[in-house]
Amino acid sequence: MRRFLRKRVLLTGFLAVLVPLVILLTLQFRWLTRLEETSAIAEKASLNNYLNAVFNEIEYFYRSQAEHALNAPSYLLKRKPEKIELYFRKKAVDGARYLFVVPYVDRENWGGISVYNVAQRKLGKPDPDAAQAINVALSPWKMLAWRGSAVPSHDFSVDQMDDDNVLLLKPLTDNACQLQGMAGMVLDTTYFEEVVLPAAIEKSLPQSFNERERANLVVTVRDQWERLVFGGESDEEAPMQVSARVPFIFSDWTVALGSRFSTPEQLAQSNFLLNMSMSVLLAVVLLGGIVLALRTASREIHLSNMKADFVSNVSHELRTPLASIRVFGEFLRLGRVEDEGKVREYGEYIETESRRLTQLINNILDFSKIESGAKTYEFREDNLHSVVADTLHTMEVGLKHMGFELEFVEPVEPLPSVRMDRDAITQALANLVENAVKYSNGSKKIRVRLEQDDGCAVIAVRDWGCGISSGEQKKIFERFHRVGTGQVHDVKGSGLGLSIVSHIVKAHGGIVEVTSEPGAGSTFRLHLPCGVRTTGEQRDAPPAVGTVQPMGKT
Repeated sequence: MRRFLRKRVLLTGFLAVLVPLVILLTLQFRWLTRLEETSAIAEKASLNNYLNAVFNEIEYFYRSQAEHALNAPSYLLKRKPEKIELYFRKKAVDGARYLFVVPYVDRENWGGISVYNVAQRKLGKPDPDAAQAINVALSPWKMLAWRGSAVPSHDFSVDQMDDDNVLLLKPLTDNACQLQGMAGMVLDTTYFEEVVLPAAIEKSLPQSFNERERANLVVTVRDQWERLVFGGESDEEAPMQVSARVPFIFSDWTVALGSRFSTPEQLAQSNFLLNMSMSVLLAVVLLGGIVLALRTASREIHLSNMKADFVSNVSHELRTPLASIRVFGEFLRLGRVEDEGKVREYGEYIETESRRLTQLINNILDFSKIESGAKTYEFREDNLHSVVADTLHTMEVGLKHMGFELEFVEPVEPLPSVRMDRDAITQALANLVENAVKYSNGSKKIRVRLEQDDGCAVIAVRDWGCGISSGEQKKIFERFHRVGTGQVHDVKGSGLGLSIVSHIVKAHGGIVEVTSEPGAGSTFRLHLPCGVRTTGEQRDAPPAVGTVQPMGKT
């Protein structure tokens, strides 16, 4: 229950971070979705603002030219040709082919038109098409002057009845708003196409877009016959987002804006994906850090629990052999045992328990050295058979006392010598046998096999105990780990034996394998690389070959 509650604390801490993070990501997703929609609208609004800026530049140019040239003084209405020519000559007008003035106060020659040719810088007759366009445009004004009606507006007006001769007109009135005459200009369409329009487009670009946006912008202009008069042929294939007609002058012309690489919707979507990806990546990194922190905390809690169990188990393991040694020692000291056989038996018990106590202390000391990196091994060429046989022989008395039957299966052929630390291999084998005893689960049989396999000497320790589940097999070599469920929850131990075995075997360049099934027992195999092959003449050569030899007959 305590462990469960601690796990819940960590889970609660994780959920306390995860839930607000999920809420934040959800809100950010909604905000970014709205931002995507508003960004597309804002991009189109920016394009519309740019169009308005271009149109304002065009209107400003022609209004300034008209105000400069068409605000004619009253003396021009007296039909003085030399004064009219001198007046228009002083006005440096761009974008016009003809300037003209019409007086409506001279009743003798009423409505006569004086036309100034801008290119020739003198009065003269306009071309027939221009003359016709002027007469058509002045007809309504002439009727207004004939009737003596007040002029409703004094602003400039545009006449585009003739597509090739667009006129800009200015009514000339007296103080009573009576029409006294008309001034006007015939605009130069070519000048508008080649000078005024490109200048307005280029001048408005820096005010509305940065350098990257200007590289993506496509501007096309079509005239009244839908001919492309501005922009390249490749620009015609670009998708257009906004378009509008020129509002003041040349109102049959259309300016369209599009994107060369990506539309406003695509830009908004890419920004949305970028921002969302960065947010998700940041959340994943944050969650990863939290998971690592919680995992570290969980492992520390688990390690703390295992250390607490270790102290408790080691205390028990130390008390048991010490109690046995004390009891048998008291018997011997008080002289209660007179039979020499019993004295020898008690002495063997004391020796066995002392060895058990020594092994436990050695495990603790070795583990301490391993943890601090101070553990060293003295490697020498040695006979593995003699090491195994001697180790099992020293454990024989204690195992017999506990009722265990220990079998030693010798190799079929003599094994090569193994470069090893004799004491370390002895300790590893003793730990495996001790482990088999602890988890025997009522079975009193243990088998140790020594064989050669694929260039390695193999020590296999087999028991018929409770076995190990597949999930636990990956953890049993970890420090302090002990199987704590099922039939083995009451088994005492330090949890260091298999961890030390794994360290010893790896230090010898070998591997440890375990094969086990719950209820069917376990087999641990230590694979140690072989060295020079032994001979039958060696003092510690193995005895019989290919036999199964019980302990006590070695």
